[in-house]
Amino acid sequence: MIKSYRELIVWQKSMTLAVEIYQLTRRLPTREQFGIASQLRRASVSIPANLAEGHARGSRGDFRRHVSVARGSLAEVETHLELTRRIGLITRKETATVESLAAEVGRMLSALLRRLKQPAP
Repeated sequence: MIKSYRELIVWQKSMTLAVEIYQLTRRLPTREQFGIASQLRRASVSIPANLAEGHARGSRGDFRRHVSVARGSLAEVETHLELTRRIGLITRKETATVESLAAEVGRMLSALLRRLKQPAP
């Protein structure tokens, strides 16, 4: 049994993703620091924050709901990354590591959500 959200591998990976997003957005033009950079940072931080909050609430339903919100935040991160590439602020090569990590977190969130939708043991 997991006693702390910090034990969740998906929380750990999503924290790494948030750190990577912060490092990536530092390379964006200063004119974007209050625009797309801010949106990317907020969405990426929302992923582990929702996992932590949902787990801490102590109810399976609350945890499931917060995992779902975390998945939504991940989709937001992926969308903002795509936009930064499409408007020429960053290259695919620069986002490759972050996108790979985001895909891994996405798979983990989906697996966790499936597990939480099953009846409790």
